[in-house]
Amino acid sequence: MMQFLQTVGAFILALGVLVTFHEYGHFWVARKLGVKILRFSVGFGTPIWSRRFGADSTEFAVAAIPLGGYVKMLDEREGEVEEGERKRAFNRQTIAVRAAIVVAGPLANFLLAFIVYWLIYMTGVSGPRPILGVVAPEGVAYSAGLREGDEIVAVNGRPTAIWDNVLNTAIEAILDASVLELRVRRAEQLERDLRLDFSGLSVDDLSRGDFFNKIGFELVRSKIPPKILQVVAGEAAAKAGLKAGDVILKANGLVIDDWIRWVEQIRASPGQPLAVTVQRDGTVVQVALTPQSVNDDGRLIGRIGAEVFPPSQVTPPLMATERYSILAAAIRALDRTWELTHTTLKFLRQMIVGRASLDNLSGPLSIAQFAGESAKLGLSRFLEFIGLVSVSLAVLNLLPIPSLDGGHLVFYLIEFLARRPVPEAVQLYGQQIGLVLLMSLMGLAIYNDLVRIF
Repeated sequence: MMQFLQTVGAFILALGVLVTFHEYGHFWVARKLGVKILRFSVGFGTPIWSRRFGADSTEFAVAAIPLGGYVKMLDEREGEVEEGERKRAFNRQTIAVRAAIVVAGPLANFLLAFIVYWLIYMTGVSGPRPILGVVAPEGVAYSAGLREGDEIVAVNGRPTAIWDNVLNTAIEAILDASVLELRVRRAEQLERDLRLDFSGLSVDDLSRGDFFNKIGFELVRSKIPPKILQVVAGEAAAKAGLKAGDVILKANGLVIDDWIRWVEQIRASPGQPLAVTVQRDGTVVQVALTPQSVNDDGRLIGRIGAEVFPPSQVTPPLMATERYSILAAAIRALDRTWELTHTTLKFLRQMIVGRASLDNLSGPLSIAQFAGESAKLGLSRFLEFIGLVSVSLAVLNLLPIPSLDGGHLVFYLIEFLARRPVPEAVQLYGQQIGLVLLMSLMGLAIYNDLVRIF
């Protein structure tokens, strides 16, 4: 229950920040350009809170449906406007003023992403160092010359202090079906340059979580001794006779040298008997263990109900922190915001031309899940999530689809070229088509969410 509440809370907080920034962009520019604001609403539907402020008695509201928001401006197309107020009506403004107000929302989301990443890079973002673990001989990584223990120190000339840097560049390479230029450090030897070919991969491989298998390597990880802290009464471990303090040695003949390997073996064996060898008080003991089958996101995995013993000795943490000065962090934040924008546009193009599956679309349920998971990882990761979604929101709103900000900008461009406004009937018809398209995409995204969950 607590996890559910945390997920919902993180989702509402993230969405509230994203929507407020977007709508405040419209609001701030409209006010500066002399347009009267009637209502600023975060959320749709019936207001659950509202207050009026300012000389114009603008209503600020929080509505019941938190999936968006809007800024309602004075407009003669929506009702009678007093003679003295008409110059402040939105529809009376020049094309340039209207376009500036419309584009301000997406620009505010780009600004939010920049601010978020600026803060992240100034305070430092931590992650695993890009040191390779096992490299499969049949994978493209091995063919490129990568070996276990190699550390990727740069990709396409950019330093890679943490794994995130490698992955972000790899996503672009996968979308382009291109080659990554790697700078690799091996043990105490000099650095060397290698080329990793992504032409055989698609973004679907990445979204299905099959990236490491397709490339043929895994990241090295710190080993945690497979020593049991406690077992849960009534669960498979307790029924099999496993006890607190037991050290797992083997399972079906496979040597278990760290807790993660033990967890992988358990998860891969739902309902299957395992012959487990443990060390207990200096004595080797044989245990027959059958993991319980449980459903995890649509697939059966094994579970036994045992917790890891706090390790007294582990290999040194294979972590690093990426941190910059104020100015360097600002430059890096600009670069990251552009990188995300570019990647988002490429990804949309891949879906349009059919090179990426529509299964990659995520709806509010997946976004809520990601919000909760990022919040559990700490403030830095939660801010990264907000930055990523903020860029996505900005790009999507600029698409030339009626009902979106980009659709309005298209109408203004036509008005500028034709030297007369697009007929209201045409605009209304276009907005209806756009709304149907958006609702269809939202329906598909929610369907994808439900498939992932159940």
